[in-house]
Amino acid sequence: MTTITTKDQTELYLKNWGTGRPVILLHGWPLSSDSWDDQAMAIAEAGYRAIAYDRRGFGRSSQPWGGYNYDTLADDLAAVIEYAGAQDAVLVGFSMGGGEVARYMSRHAGKSVAKAVLVSSVVPFMLKTEDNPHGTESTVFDEMTKGMKEDRAEFFGGFFKDFFGVGLLSSPVSDELLDWVRSVSMQASLKATLECAKSFASTDFRPDLQAFKVPTLIIHGTDDKTVPIDASGRAAAKGIAQSTLIEYEGAPHGLFATHKERLTNDLLDYLRK
Repeated sequence: MTTITTKDQTELYLKNWGTGRPVILLHGWPLSSDSWDDQAMAIAEAGYRAIAYDRRGFGRSSQPWGGYNYDTLADDLAAVIEYAGAQDAVLVGFSMGGGEVARYMSRHAGKSVAKAVLVSSVVPFMLKTEDNPHGTESTVFDEMTKGMKEDRAEFFGGFFKDFFGVGLLSSPVSDELLDWVRSVSMQASLKATLECAKSFASTDFRPDLQAFKVPTLIIHGTDDKTVPIDASGRAAAKGIAQSTLIEYEGAPHGLFATHKERLTNDLLDYLRK
């Protein structure tokens, strides 16, 4: 088991597979780096170095009381990059992880990064405001917080059905996978779960977009109910200068599972360019 220790003595669990150009994979809320395993294996087998870690408070990383704001999370990413000695790295952020990519690009000037990828990302701003009309109403996040405080396991049972686009007539993932992601989510501390939800819901990354000085691939499903595409993927594509947007028609949020093969192939194609 590999761990690194950050400046505030938080231990981060790290996977480091393969050799070659580093590809750093940032997982979504409320999961762990295990959610990237299929893509990480393919990346390592293709001759790259796949690096993935559990966000503080989640998975096998330690559970500090604080540090769940994006400045600290970006500093955690910087610590991982420094530890790995990564150069010309590719950052791949899924959902909440896209925010860490954006804040790293601005707060750390994109040091050692050659390319970026945002998958189903919360960037640039999820919350509905007067100047962000396509965002999500604050009451939605309030209800999420209430549900997690009352019965987190039950809340996640419903949350992941939307996450993966499970409906009455279709289910793109197995019941076993739904059970697994809920169990992974319950490994996180309640504090981290609530604070990170607050961070991705309320952090405005629009000022960070100009810090993307590298080619950036944006992948998003058009039927994403968790992070709707208009306020996220499409808005990010407009704000990031060297960006390319790929829309997965009719796809939900959890593309790493529902569109596993397509996402893996798109990532590998982008790495080879």
